[in-house]
Amino acid sequence: MSSRFQNSLWTAVATLLLAASAWSQGMYSGAGGIMAPSSNVKPPGLKNVGIEQKLNEQLPLNLAFRDETGKVVKLGDYFGKKPIILSLVYYRCPMLCSELLSGLEGSLKAMSFDVGKDFDVVTVSFDPKDTPADATEKKASVLKHYQRASAAQGWHFLTGSQESITALTNAVGFSYDYDAQSGQFAHSTAIMVITPEGKIAQYYYGVEFPPRDLRLGLVQASQNKIGTLADQVLLYCYHYDPQSGKYGAIISHMIQLGGGLTLVSLGTVLIILFRRGSDSEHRGQGNSQAYVR
Repeated sequence: MSSRFQNSLWTAVATLLLAASAWSQGMYSGAGGIMAPSSNVKPPGLKNVGIEQKLNEQLPLNLAFRDETGKVVKLGDYFGKKPIILSLVYYRCPMLCSELLSGLEGSLKAMSFDVGKDFDVVTVSFDPKDTPADATEKKASVLKHYQRASAAQGWHFLTGSQESITALTNAVGFSYDYDAQSGQFAHSTAIMVITPEGKIAQYYYGVEFPPRDLRLGLVQASQNKIGTLADQVLLYCYHYDPQSGKYGAIISHMIQLGGGLTLVSLGTVLIILFRRGSDSEHRGQGNSQAYVR
C-alpha cells in the first residue's frame, strides 16, 4: 500500500469522524437540533403551564368554595389572624399532587409550629370535577401522617366552580393545562405563603420544602407574631430570594451581628476582670488592716 494511498485513506476517515461529530451535535444541541428543543422552548403540552410570581398581590378573598364537608365558604373565612400556606392541587391526580402534599406534610411535621395553632393550610383543587367527598378522602390521607391535634381545624381542603378556580389561579400566577385525551392536568408544583391579610408573601417550588425556610417564611409573613428570638436573628442574617424560593445568607448582616457579639463578649470579659480586680483589692486592704492591728 503506497504512502499516498494511506494518507488519502486517513484523510477520508478523519473527514467522516468530523462529519459524524457535527451531525451528532446538531441532533442533540439546543440550537437547531432535531432531538432536543432549545432550553427556552417548552414542549407543546406545557406551553401554558408555569408559575408567574405575583408577590405582595392581594388574593380575592370573596371567592366562594366548598370545604370538605360540603359547606359553602369564602376564601376570606380563613384569613385575618394567622399566616396561610396555600397549595393548589387536584385530588384525583395520579402522582405529582400527592407528592407535593406528602412533601409539605413532611416539612410541617419537622417544624415545631402547629397547623391550626400557629398557621393554617388551605389546599384548593383546580379541577372543578373534584367533589367534597374527594376533598374529605384526601384530607384524611394527609392528616393520618401529620398527626397533630389541631390539624383537623387548621388544614382545609376546598373544591369550587371553574369561575372561582380561575380567579384564584390567576391571582397567584398559577397556569395549568387540561389534557382531554388522558383526563389529567399538566401543571407545576409550588406552595405559597400568604399573610393574614391575604397578600402573597413567598413562593416555594417543587415537592419538598426546607423546614427552616418555611418556618422563616411563616414568621416573616406573620410580621413576627409567631416564632422566637432565634427566628428574629435568623431573619436578620438571611434574606428570601424569590428566584430560588429559598433563604440565603446576607454576609454584611452576619458580619455586623458577629461584630456586635464580639463587642458584647469583650465587654462581659472586661466587666468580670474589673470585678475580680476590685474584690482582690478589697481583700488586700482588709488583710493589711488586720495585720496592722
